[in-house]
Amino acid sequence: MIVFSSAIMTVSCSRQPHYPPAPQQGSDIVIDEASLETDVPRFFTYRHENRNVNFFVLKLATGIASYLDACVTCYPKHLGYECKEGYVHCRACDMRYSIYRLEKGIGGCYPIRINGRMENGKYLISLDELRKHA
Repeated sequence: MIVFSSAIMTVSCSRQPHYPPAPQQGSDIVIDEASLETDVPRFFTYRHENRNVNFFVLKLATGIASYLDACVTCYPKHLGYECKEGYVHCRACDMRYSIYRLEKGIGGCYPIRINGRMENGKYLISLDELRKHA
């Protein structure tokens, strides 16, 4: 029984996370700024050609930014990040980064920044931006 439980845990821990679908409108992902809680990343999955592109949107006092739920180093493991107490934590290598310093992060296990823009109280990410990461 212990071997079976360990096998189940190993399989479930190595699976890529799946999040709610990203709201689309035309050629953009459209996220209402009012739906974002300050300092709390909101994770989404965009499906393109049978591949999931996981990402998160983060509202801080300085603005809104978006990142892939992946880094260059650990991406092959497809485990992504979790957020706890103001930090994003890589599930693959155990590195953690303050959400207030993500925009300055380059390389290592920092989440990969994706471009987005604000328009009329909405945060938009071009579908082409996500497709290039699929």
